[in-house]
Amino acid sequence: MSGADRFKAGVEAGDVEAALGALSADVVLHSPVTFQAFEGRDVVSHVLRTVFAVFEDFHYNDHLHEGATSILVFKASVNGREVDGIDLIRENTEGLIVDLTVMVRPLSGLTALAEEMGRRLGAPPA
Repeated sequence: MSGADRFKAGVEAGDVEAALGALSADVVLHSPVTFQAFEGRDVVSHVLRTVFAVFEDFHYNDHLHEGATSILVFKASVNGREVDGIDLIRENTEGLIVDLTVMVRPLSGLTALAEEMGRRLGAPPA
């Protein structure tokens, strides 16, 4: 099972720790909100735990896969704003996620996400 498959299965089961178990030690997260990436399993796990708590009615509705790259397409809501997004996942040769880029639309949903993440993480998004 690929890292993207394990991540998706964990998220869908509501098992955040299983999802985070698919991350490599040197994973990099590219947020739709911040310019600077988050680096390392501990930092990325902290951010993703918060994201999992912020998203409501989260579900994946498509999974595209080619080689070591996967795209997981999702729908969710944040404080009543519906969002569409993708998790662009790249894996290393061990099948662990080394790069995760999250994209979210529309702007109103992204803004709601940025505001709620800032509140929960204790700092406004950079």
